[in-house]
Amino acid sequence: MGVRRNFIVLWTVALTLVVCDVSNNKIEDDDKLITKKRTLSECNLPTKLKTEIASYASTVEKIINAAVNGSFKGVTYQELSLFVDTFGNRIAGSQNLENAIDYMINKSIVNRLDNVHGEEVQVPHWVRGFESATLVEPRNASISILGLGNSVGTPPEGILAEVLVVKSFDDLQSKAEQAKGKIVVYNEDFVSYGSTVIYRGKGATEASKVGAVASLIRSITPFSLNTPHTGMQTYGQNVTKIPTACITLEDAHFLQRLQDEGRTIKILLKMEAHTLPDKTSRNVVAEIEGTEHPEKVVIVSGHIDSWDVGNGAMDDGGGFFISWAALALLKSLGLKAKRTVRAIFWTAEEFGYVGAYQYATRHANETDNFIFMMESDSGTFDPVGLQYSAGTTGGCIIQEVMKLLAPINATRTRQSPSVGSDIEIWTSEGVPGGSLDTENDKYFWYHHSNADTLEVENPQSLDKNTALWASVAYVLADLSIDFPRETTDG
Repeated sequence: MGVRRNFIVLWTVALTLVVCDVSNNKIEDDDKLITKKRTLSECNLPTKLKTEIASYASTVEKIINAAVNGSFKGVTYQELSLFVDTFGNRIAGSQNLENAIDYMINKSIVNRLDNVHGEEVQVPHWVRGFESATLVEPRNASISILGLGNSVGTPPEGILAEVLVVKSFDDLQSKAEQAKGKIVVYNEDFVSYGSTVIYRGKGATEASKVGAVASLIRSITPFSLNTPHTGMQTYGQNVTKIPTACITLEDAHFLQRLQDEGRTIKILLKMEAHTLPDKTSRNVVAEIEGTEHPEKVVIVSGHIDSWDVGNGAMDDGGGFFISWAALALLKSLGLKAKRTVRAIFWTAEEFGYVGAYQYATRHANETDNFIFMMESDSGTFDPVGLQYSAGTTGGCIIQEVMKLLAPINATRTRQSPSVGSDIEIWTSEGVPGGSLDTENDKYFWYHHSNADTLEVENPQSLDKNTALWASVAYVLADLSIDFPRETTDG
C-alpha cells in the first residue's frame, strides 16, 4: 500500500506541512474547494444502490431524533463541558493531556464501547514558560504575545533591540541590511489562512537569515480583540534559531504606524520557551465492532491535544467529542453496522500530526481495510454537509447518503483536495475520506488563542454534528458494498 511506501517521506515533511497548514486546512479557502454539482448523467449509480441508500432513511431519522430531540439531546455539549472544565488545555507532552486521555479511555469503557485502548506515541515536549514583550521606546507599553511552538527562549535578561517592521518576505529582503541585530516584526496582510500562515511557519527562519535577533509575527487571523494566536513554526536548516512569537493585529498596526512616523522603536523581549525530551502519549481508540466484516473499518476522528492557551474546546474538543458521541449514540440505539466503526482521538496533532503518523506506521498492514476515514478539525458550528475526497462514484454515493440528512439541513457535498490534517496521510494515498462542513466563518477568530473556550460551542449545533457524524459513519459501514477507491477528480 502507498501509505507504507511513502511514510518516511511524509514524516520528513510533516512539520513543514503543519506550519503551513497545507494538508490540514482547518478550513481551506472556498476557492480551493471544488463544489461538484453533478448532473444525473455524471451520477449514474445503479438503481439498486440508490434504493439501498434511501432505505436507511428511517435509521438516520432515528439517529437524528435521538440526538436532536430525544434521549441524546444535549449529551455531546454536556460531556464536552465537563471535559474542558476538568482539564482545560492539553498541550503535547503535558501530564494534563495524559490525564485527559485516561479520562476518555475510562469514559469509553463505561459506555461499553468495544476494544477500547490507548496506543503509545512518542511526542515532543515544548514548554512555553514565562513570556513578555515591552515597548520601551518611544514610550512604555505592554505588547501581548504568544510564543510559537518549538521556539527557543531568550537569555534570562531578555533581548532589547530596535524593531524593523516589514509587510512581506520580499519587503524583508529589500531591507536585509537594516534587519541585522533587530527584532523583525511581520505586519503581513491577512489574505486567507492557507496563504498567510507561511509567515508564522517561516518567519523566524527568514528573519534569522538576514541577521535578526528575534521575530514577532502578526497573528494569523482576520479579526482580533487584542488576542494573539499561537501555532507551530519550524526552523530551517543551517540557520541560527531565534525566539519567535505572535502579536495581535492591533499591536502590529501600532508598530507599523510608529515606523511610518519615523520613530525609533525598541522592544524588550523575554521568553522562557524551551524543549524537553520527548514524552510518551497515546492515541485513544474505541469501536463498535462490525457484525459481518469486523476487519473492515470506517473511522471517525479528531485530535485530543490542544495548544496551551484557552481550553481547546473548539480546536479540537468539539471535533473529537462528536466522534466519541457518534459511537456512544449508536451504542445507545443498539445500532451495529456490518463493518466496524472506529473512533480515534489523535494525540500531538498540533506538533505535526505525530499521533497519526505513528498510527500509520503501526497499522500499515491494515490500510486496505480502511473503508472511509472521517475527521472533524475545523470547528463544530452548525453543520451544512460533508467535504469529501473520493472519485466520481464515491462522490455520487456521498451525495445520496447526505440526502438523508435533510431533516437537519446538512445535505451539501463538496469535493476537496484536502479533508483533514491527520487523515491526510491516508487520503493523499487514495483512501476515501471526509470532513465536517459547517458554518465556520468565524473559526479563525478563536483558533489557537485564549478565546478558544466553551463559549464558542453551541449545544444544538453539537447535537446536529453528532447526528451527522453517526449517520454517515453507520450508513457507509453498513452498505452491501465497500466504499469505492478511485482516482479523485479535480
